[in-house]
Amino acid sequence: MKFEELNLSPNILDALDDMNFVDCTPIQENCIPEILEGRDVLGVAQTGTGKTAAYLLPILSLLDDGCYNKDAINCLIMSPTRELAQQIDQVMQGFAYYLDNVSSVAVYGGNDGVRFEQETKGLNLGADVIIATPGRFLSHISMGHGDLSKVSFCVLDEADRMLDMGFHEDILNIKKYLPTNCQMIMFSATMPEKIGALAKKLLHNPVEIKLAVSKPAEKICQTAYVCHENQKIGLLKYMFENKYPHRVIIFSSSKVKVKEVTKMLKHLHVNCDEMHSDLSQADRDKVMYGFKIGSIDVLVATDIVARGIDIDNISMVINYDVPHDAEDYVHRIGRTARADQDGNAITFVRGREIGQFMQIEKFLQREVSKVPLPSHLGEAPEYKPLRTSSSRRSSKRPPHKGGKKPYQHKKHPNKSHSPKQK
Repeated sequence: MKFEELNLSPNILDALDDMNFVDCTPIQENCIPEILEGRDVLGVAQTGTGKTAAYLLPILSLLDDGCYNKDAINCLIMSPTRELAQQIDQVMQGFAYYLDNVSSVAVYGGNDGVRFEQETKGLNLGADVIIATPGRFLSHISMGHGDLSKVSFCVLDEADRMLDMGFHEDILNIKKYLPTNCQMIMFSATMPEKIGALAKKLLHNPVEIKLAVSKPAEKICQTAYVCHENQKIGLLKYMFENKYPHRVIIFSSSKVKVKEVTKMLKHLHVNCDEMHSDLSQADRDKVMYGFKIGSIDVLVATDIVARGIDIDNISMVINYDVPHDAEDYVHRIGRTARADQDGNAITFVRGREIGQFMQIEKFLQREVSKVPLPSHLGEAPEYKPLRTSSSRRSSKRPPHKGGKKPYQHKKHPNKSHSPKQK
C-alpha cells in the first residue's frame, strides 16, 4: 500500500514526498488506519519494520487537522532510553516539517540544569508532543511541571525494553495522570506474558497487530565458533591479531564480561570502548557519539544497543554469548548489513549454550556454518545438546511395572522507499 492511499493530511504527505517515502511497511499499513480511527492499538513487530512512523504519522496528521487544544500537551510518547527518545524526536522533525502549529520537546535524564529548565518550559507552555523517558518525566510531574489533563494520545515505544529496565511502576504512575479517554498505543518488539498483562491494564479493547519476527537479512554472513568459555578471549585475540577490526559491535549478556573484553582489547591496542548500564548518561553519550563518527572502532556492549539505535555501516557483529532467544539474535545481528550493505555475524557458542543455539537455528530454518577453532586454542566441544544429570538418571531407571508411579520432574514450559525505525 502507498502512503497516498491512507487518510493522512496533505502536509504529512508533502513531507513524505520530500523524503521519497512511497510504500508503507506492513506494520504501518495495518496500524495507521486504526490509529486514525481512534482505536487503542497493540503493535508487535521487530526493530526495523517502521514502528516509529506507524504511530507518528497518524498522530501528527490528526494534530495537523487542528481539532486539538492549543497550548496544551496533546501527545505523550514514552521511550526506554535517552538515545531512542532523541531518535524519535529527530524522526518527528522530518515528518512535521510542514506542520507550523505542532511543537515538541524531548525530556530525558543525564542533562545539566540548563536542559532541565528548557524541558520545564516546554512542559509548562504545553508543547503538543512530549517524547520522554519515564523516570525523568515522573520527576517533572512530581514537581508540578506540565498539565496532562488534555492529553489525547499516549504511546509506549519499545514497551518490552521499558519493562526489562524496571519502568513498570513508573508507567502505571504516569497513566494515573492521563484522561480516561486518552487513546493508548503500545509497541513492542516481543510479546512476553508481562507485555500482555501491561496491555490489559493500559489499553481498552485494543486492536492487536502482530507481525512474525522476520529472518535476518540475506546479506548477513552468519558463522559460529563452538568453544569452551575459557577459549573465547583467545579466539578474539586470534581474530583481531590477523585482521584489525573496524566498525564492529561485540555483544555480551553480562556487564562483567563487557568490561573484561574491553580491557583485553585495549591491551591489544584495539581502539575500543564499552557500553553498559553502569556508565553515566554523559559517558554513554560520549561513547555512542564516538562510535557513530568513527573515532571508536569496536564497541563492546550489553543489549542496551541491540534495539532501536540508529547506527549504520557496521561491518561485523560478534555475539560473545549466545543471545537468550531467536528474537534477541535477530535484533543483535540486525545492526549489520543495513541499507543493502554486506555484513558478518559471528557467534561464540560454548558447550552449555549449544542447545540454545540449536533453537535459534531451528527458527532460522538453516544451520549456521561452524568455523573450526584455531589449533593452538585446543579442542572444541562437540556440537550436540548436553545431557542433563536428570536425563542420565532417568535412562538408568528400570521400566515402571505398575503400582505407584515414580516422581517425575515437571518441565517448565533499520534512502528507502518506506520509513523504517532503525
